[in-house]
Amino acid sequence: MSDILFIKTSSLGDVIHQMPALTEARRRLPQARFSWVVEEAFAPLVRLHPAVDEVLAVATRRWRERLFAPRTRSEIASFARSLRRREYDEIIDTQGLLFKSAWIARLARGRRHGYAVGSVRERAAAWCYDCRHAVARDLHAVARNRLLTGHALGYAPEGAADFGLARADLAEAAGAPYAVLFHATARPEKEWPEADWIALGQALRRRGVTLALPWGTEAERARSERIAAGLADARVPDRRPLDRMARLIAGAAFVIGVDTGLLHLAAALGVPLVAIFVGSEPGLTGPIGAGPIAIVGGKAKPPSVADVAAALDRLL
Repeated sequence: MSDILFIKTSSLGDVIHQMPALTEARRRLPQARFSWVVEEAFAPLVRLHPAVDEVLAVATRRWRERLFAPRTRSEIASFARSLRRREYDEIIDTQGLLFKSAWIARLARGRRHGYAVGSVRERAAAWCYDCRHAVARDLHAVARNRLLTGHALGYAPEGAADFGLARADLAEAAGAPYAVLFHATARPEKEWPEADWIALGQALRRRGVTLALPWGTEAERARSERIAAGLADARVPDRRPLDRMARLIAGAAFVIGVDTGLLHLAAALGVPLVAIFVGSEPGLTGPIGAGPIAIVGGKAKPPSVADVAAALDRLL
């Protein structure tokens, strides 16, 4: 039985874009044992993937804040022991970042695979690998992950991307129909104006759905509450871990959101969605999934409220 370690630590969208590679690897190597190193905040979501046998949670984001504190040193040592307690047949770093993932690959025991110098995001990371694979950088992230994984494990990717997450199995118990609006993003240049969200929410009233406005930080919560205050049928749910967020998304009638990780989770679950692009390029990181998807806007080309509403009408 092959013992294989995947390294994709963050961010949320990157973690979701890794899932089809894992689904395909399980189909090609049904007897293999798959482990995944991921940032602790995303571990609950990774555990939902049926191909994952072991999750190794890393806390680099938190460790960087207090790198020399005794507790941090103890946690790093504990993680290293967990990582090195077994020898892997193949180690696959699809992140390609020196201080986020390549050091983990170097620490692990086994044959290390990663992107070649011309393919990797940080060139220095390539020198941490035993096997370096050329993968075009202008491909979508999902395709790059699948190609690198296939090179490492000896097959060529085939067929449509399968994220391995079953919407029907995860959806919360049916009640009044609701939709989810993802307005929050870590990058301000990806945001869509609050006034546009309110106008869109008002236009959605005819669909007879309650609108949910999730959040992740206090600033995002405040923004959710401001938007909800301008709408008759909107709620701001409590903050929840990613496995429970997946269940909220799975039960939605539809999702509308900016380019953020949770939007990609909706796509992975096959929920009908409209993606609003403002400050990023959909050709490289746009949502991919089996459900109905509409993309409006583009980098430096924000869509209007009418554009988004019309896209939803076409979608549904």
